[in-house]
Amino acid sequence: MIPHNIRALFSRVNKPARYTGGEVNIVRKHPDSVSVRIAFAFPDTYEVGMSHLGLKILYQIVNAMPDVAAERVYAPHADMGELMLSSGVKLYSLENYSPLMDFDAIGFTLQYELSYTTILWMLDLAGIPFTGDERGEQHPLIIGGGPCAFNAEPVANIFDAVALGEGEGVIFDIIQVLRTRKELGLSRQETLRRLAAVPGVYVPSFYAVTYRADETLAGIVPVGAAAPALIHKRVQQELKPEYLVTSPVLPYTDVVHDRLMLEIFRGCTRGCRFCQAGMLYRPVREFATEDILHAANTAVKATGYEEISLTSLSTMDHSNIRVLLLHLAERMNCQGVHLSLPSLRVDSFAIDLAGQVAKRKKSGLTLAPEAGSQRLRDCINKQVTEQDLLDACRGAATLGFKSVKLYFMIGLPTETDCDLTEMIELVVKAAKILPVTLSLSSFVPKPHTPFQWEAQFSMYELERRQRYLRDRFRSHKRVTVNYHDADVSFLEAVFSRGDRRLGQVIVEAYRRGCKLDGWSEHFRFDLWMESFAAVGLDPCFYANRARGADELFPWEHLSPGVSRAFHWQERERAFAHSHTADCARGECVGCDVCSTLSVKTSTERERA
Repeated sequence: MIPHNIRALFSRVNKPARYTGGEVNIVRKHPDSVSVRIAFAFPDTYEVGMSHLGLKILYQIVNAMPDVAAERVYAPHADMGELMLSSGVKLYSLENYSPLMDFDAIGFTLQYELSYTTILWMLDLAGIPFTGDERGEQHPLIIGGGPCAFNAEPVANIFDAVALGEGEGVIFDIIQVLRTRKELGLSRQETLRRLAAVPGVYVPSFYAVTYRADETLAGIVPVGAAAPALIHKRVQQELKPEYLVTSPVLPYTDVVHDRLMLEIFRGCTRGCRFCQAGMLYRPVREFATEDILHAANTAVKATGYEEISLTSLSTMDHSNIRVLLLHLAERMNCQGVHLSLPSLRVDSFAIDLAGQVAKRKKSGLTLAPEAGSQRLRDCINKQVTEQDLLDACRGAATLGFKSVKLYFMIGLPTETDCDLTEMIELVVKAAKILPVTLSLSSFVPKPHTPFQWEAQFSMYELERRQRYLRDRFRSHKRVTVNYHDADVSFLEAVFSRGDRRLGQVIVEAYRRGCKLDGWSEHFRFDLWMESFAAVGLDPCFYANRARGADELFPWEHLSPGVSRAFHWQERERAFAHSHTADCARGECVGCDVCSTLSVKTSTERERA
């Protein structure tokens, strides 16, 4: 039963279905029947958060535990949030309409750098202090996890603990600490000490940070014996069937990805040098084909969805992809269920398979050549040629696809206008085959990649390149150009490579009105710049400055397993335009992830 004070707000907001809860497949446990309660919080609105696969997995496996309850909470949109503040309604979970203060822990997904003020927005609505040192024994622990956790320093003061890597294993260790806390009446500080002893868990308050006279980092060292000097990510050696989401909560309103999502493997070793995900999620591990097929059947029955999306970093790289896709298509087609594939590999094999499985729906497909010239593709280790792309477009047209979306990145290291000119020529050739939607993103140097040392081009330069491309396609009827705003990409770079001092900027920006920054109608770049000025920090120091070879990074103590030496080697190979092979199809390239984390690759497990 929805409490009256909450229900009274619904008639006054847009899309009240975001806030009602009670969806199909929801898991509701009475608070008195469990020993531990966790709120999984996604710092964006319902329609974005309900599309996130990671939260669906954790929701499923945690709620399979009889004495633990996992509930969901998303950021309200501005209209609902302002009403909650004025009426005194605290931010609540969608399962039991419980205020977040009632939970033992709140687990935030750190998916995107521009969600940081929204985390403060949610804490504010919940009545929870922004920083760990302000919280008392009565407050839930604030725990983060996700890709941005691998440089958690900009939000280090906000979080009590941060989990690195895959959540399926570490979540149970965290729950055990929470359970012990309640059984033994542990203090908040003792609980944090026990969390710091959990492999893969980072407790920021147990580390001291120092800086040099030139404002670069001098050191991050643990204070006391409770915390390790280096935190390695958690990784699941075996992908178990229970990690496949078979009964997701069905939304009551439109969401970004309103379809079944089936993960078929994790990791990618193609080695694109700009790609953080390809480094963070190594090594490659696969779900068994039969487990995927069984999960698809179960999920369709549990949801009634008519579309399944196979989600992985490079779906066509599953070692049994042909058998898997053809069997899955055969089973699903007879039930009226369509298979959709994410961004495809640029080769005839991928296009041919896509055509075979998309028999009923062939509107368009997505390819990611990333760079316009062969020189630049060699630099970023994107082993795709112009001929590969054009052959893929021809194959797609022959198979009945109606259009193609091409993803390119601008501002990559060493890029010049000559590379942009070659991009234009390539897109024009592709557009003669199929109508093209050209999607342009700006390069953001990411931690734990070979380009983590590089400077981002200035906003002025990124905008100039956007205009250069846009103007040349303005009159081309078969090319549509979309691009990300340069000021957004600039802030992504700032917080991607930022240090602990940025925490005060985030708080200042929120107090000036920044929140829901991922939404263009709410993004206020002027308020962000005012916030940097107010605390005396220069954002260009973080985004537009190249790093020295020996400079200490703020994320140096947070390890995904791939070594710094490997990244530097890859950087040198990039500027030599030298390829690095995919270790899944050849010899080990020496990234160190398997030896560092004692993980066997799929091939090694098969041999064993």
